[in-house]
Amino acid sequence: MADLQQFNRDAEARVFDRKERATVQHNIAQYNQAVASGKSQYARLDVARSRAAVLRNRVIENLDRYLIDFETNFTRRGGKVIWAQDAEEAGREILELLKSRNVKSVVKSKSMVTEEIGLNDLLKRESIGSVETDLGEFIQQTAGEAPYHIVTPAMHKSKEDVAQLYHSKFGTDENLSPSKIMQWTRSHIRSEFHKAGAGITGANFLIAETGSVAITENEGNAWMSFAAPDLHIVITGIEKIIPSLADLDIFWPLLATYGTGQKMTVYNSVVNGPAAAGESGPKEMVVVLIDNGRSNLLAQTEQRRALSCIRCGACLNACPVFENVGGHTYDAVYSGPIGSVVMQHLKPEGNYRHLSFATTSCGKCTEVCPVNIDIHQLLQYNRRESVQQGPSSKTESMMWFFWKGAMMKRSNMDKGGAKLKNFMLRQFFRKSWGERRELPVVAQKTFNQMWKERKGIR
Repeated sequence: MADLQQFNRDAEARVFDRKERATVQHNIAQYNQAVASGKSQYARLDVARSRAAVLRNRVIENLDRYLIDFETNFTRRGGKVIWAQDAEEAGREILELLKSRNVKSVVKSKSMVTEEIGLNDLLKRESIGSVETDLGEFIQQTAGEAPYHIVTPAMHKSKEDVAQLYHSKFGTDENLSPSKIMQWTRSHIRSEFHKAGAGITGANFLIAETGSVAITENEGNAWMSFAAPDLHIVITGIEKIIPSLADLDIFWPLLATYGTGQKMTVYNSVVNGPAAAGESGPKEMVVVLIDNGRSNLLAQTEQRRALSCIRCGACLNACPVFENVGGHTYDAVYSGPIGSVVMQHLKPEGNYRHLSFATTSCGKCTEVCPVNIDIHQLLQYNRRESVQQGPSSKTESMMWFFWKGAMMKRSNMDKGGAKLKNFMLRQFFRKSWGERRELPVVAQKTFNQMWKERKGIR
């Protein structure tokens, strides 16, 4: 469960971990250069973003209809849809699928929704092997860590860190180069695809018009995960719908540009169901549609736009808070600005309200969002709700009561003089201001007083 005090302790540790910060900042700098190049494919990027935003908002406002269309069209092609209200129900249904088919091991491509429902831990408890086949996810699984970032799970690790990890876990050369790391991983994982009884993937988009699942990736591991085993399980949130196949023309390039700085990712697949007679591929395909708190967010008139997110990770890379405190500090499946918006609605029992205050309100997250979600404004709405729900202490509430009284009237602001104001700042703000920052000092004369003196106004 999330905790404000733990967040502050972890943030302090991460901020002063110079090695990790240098690695993250280097990777974000590389990302920024790539994105600038990726954007060059657009003559009118603003038009593409606006069209994408309109399409996603239309879906979110009519989500029930689009979901029914998807299920109807997908099942018509031989697929099966399972609706799961929460993580527990999703896990139960997935286990039933695997156990009824005597599956002893699965291969997984990158999926944040499987992280959300704790699938790997669940499978481990049931003695079902689960191998992450995405390189970044495999590194994190090997290290016993959660993903650091929703797109680049091992962003905080340098090539030297990974080489040392492989050396300690697998006995490889401690100075393994990045290309050798990839070659070793490829060789290690390849056999897993052929012996796995099921492949589990997420979905970047669900296409209502055709009942298709669109998956985009750079390594080919997702393609192998659903092509080799007999059973393909797609685990995804109910919000991933887009109206038609033609809309991929907008969403795939935007996701590639803002996610990794590419014009298009290397592998892009549209899966319509299990393999037909004479085709290669899985004999069964099941889509598990998970709510898990998304209806809570959908019920929020102002914040529901956050469900339009296409999980590109751009807002994390732009956020000065994320860059400094790191992804693990959030102690949440979805970190950074968009995670700070959605987590308190997806997991209201998890006490994630403090995450909406982990922001400078600079608006950079909104500026870089490819589907024009006004993320910084949604954070303000969350803050308002947090205050209304009363998380503040009596001391803090009293402090702001007097502060408001002073700020609402000019004569009250001028009362007391600088000496009293500086005393009050030291008494009430010193602890919350932090040990490493100096409190601002109130000048002897206000600007109002100096202006009147300069202009000879009495």
